[in-house]
Amino acid sequence: MTLLSTTSVRHRARFHMLTVTDVERLTEDAVAISFAVPDELAEEFVFEPGQHLTLRATVDGQDVRRSYSICRSRPDVLQRKELRVAAARVAGGLMSNWINDCVVAGDQIEIMTPLGGFTSATQPAGIRHHVAIVAGSGITPVMSLLSTALVEEPRSRATLIFGNRGTSSIMFLEELEDLKNEYPDRFHLINVLSREAQDVELFSGRIDRERLERILGALVPVPTVDQWYLCGPFGLVRTAEELLADLGVDSYRVHHEVFHVDDSGTPVVAAEPVVIAPGVPAETVLTVNLDGRTTVIEMALRSETILAATLSARPDAPFSCAGGVCGTCRARLVEGEVRMDRNYALEPGEVAAGIVLACQSHPLTATVALDYDA
Repeated sequence: MTLLSTTSVRHRARFHMLTVTDVERLTEDAVAISFAVPDELAEEFVFEPGQHLTLRATVDGQDVRRSYSICRSRPDVLQRKELRVAAARVAGGLMSNWINDCVVAGDQIEIMTPLGGFTSATQPAGIRHHVAIVAGSGITPVMSLLSTALVEEPRSRATLIFGNRGTSSIMFLEELEDLKNEYPDRFHLINVLSREAQDVELFSGRIDRERLERILGALVPVPTVDQWYLCGPFGLVRTAEELLADLGVDSYRVHHEVFHVDDSGTPVVAAEPVVIAPGVPAETVLTVNLDGRTTVIEMALRSETILAATLSARPDAPFSCAGGVCGTCRARLVEGEVRMDRNYALEPGEVAAGIVLACQSHPLTATVALDYDA
């Protein structure tokens, strides 16, 4: 069986137990962990570069789910028959610290099949310029995106503008150097360090708007770029989006994913469902289609999130961060109206097509219907 073939049939996201094959220390505060994908699950774990896996584990007595980006190229995964994600330590982070401190080869972890829209299909016959602007652990999905593009588009090139505090904190430093050596004419790496002086002043400091505009003006002519990938803290992504828009870049060329939205660094957890009291009429009747089965749920309050209400009747509903960042709980709105508190995962075109994040959505009408399978 061919592992992770791009022509394989898609399945609804669900958890499977996978075995850890390797734990690699990337920096003092980050590791990469690899998982073997057995042949019988190969089609379940079909992925597009830029997508993520949701890990589920019991940590300190809590059922914890967090999403981590796949950081190997698609051809590399095909050859190795294993997936790899990277986790950077986060202050107060249950899952990230557990992964960094406790996980070893041979452990078994529940892994949800790949999700995420931070993707761009490769064009083997294309001649394109891919440019990524990232910081810190935002490099993880971009490793997959750029390395896959370099392999699958032999006439394309890639540029990475990568912000970090110092050399010691650069994730995948050796692999990035290997890419430079393997594709000296097609891969350009620009390291920008905020707390470590470099020979070129332009590369010393934070990637703010002024510095980014200077880098693009000197080294990355904007009209030559076909695809942009922005990933990292919210401030960086927003700054880069605004600059590119002001420079006339069409939004359909810009792909983004946000890491670390909350200032506390502590991921948001799913809210507890509201229990409807006997004899109290529901404010909204929610109908959910999930895994081919329809469930009708009475919501006592419209202030409750649709995810919380859904979990009360369908604990198999997919979710991870519950903070509007990862997109794991995405579903199509097929009836009624909802309001999303925030959205850092969906592109404007997806929202226009009726895709919503259940963790951030509140009903506005007496009936609402969501289809997770659409």
